[in-house]
Amino acid sequence: MARLARRVVTVTASAVAAAALVACLAALAFFGLGPHTGLYRTETVLSGSMVPRFAPGDVVVVTPEPLTAVRVGQIITYHAPVADHEIVSHRVIRIIHGGANPVIQTKGDANPVPDPWTARLQGTTAWRVRFVVPGAGFVIEWLRQTPVRLALVGAVPLLLCVIWLREIWRDDEDELEPVGAQP
Repeated sequence: MARLARRVVTVTASAVAAAALVACLAALAFFGLGPHTGLYRTETVLSGSMVPRFAPGDVVVVTPEPLTAVRVGQIITYHAPVADHEIVSHRVIRIIHGGANPVIQTKGDANPVPDPWTARLQGTTAWRVRFVVPGAGFVIEWLRQTPVRLALVGAVPLLLCVIWLREIWRDDEDELEPVGAQP
């Protein structure tokens, strides 16, 4: 019975480890590699100006679209035309001038008044918010901390080596039963 319990624990732990590995690889591909294709970008939300649509710690996924396609009601991400040029994700509430370089006014859904500026969109594309990954920004920020990075880069590979070596060198007597043995 103890052998069966140990086997169940081993199989369950292996399945959990495999699922965690697949999830980590998918997250790496989505957050780390995918934005380099130019098909989308990910931005971590820092303020509560768009609550309840998205909140601090969420990640918004934005996709490019032509500047001529910007419409009232869309949520876009752009550089605010103020001293620090911070990235803002707000709803377009008014298009003052359309065309190749539209001039727009935006507002955060949670803000009582529109943004105190008008923004002239430059280039050829605007970045439109398509969906939100709730809380993912907190995980990303946590992973960027030095102790966590050191643990992931150093301790995790060491732990995996120990587990794999133990698996290679373990005593296989538990796995083999003598011929004619009765349970």
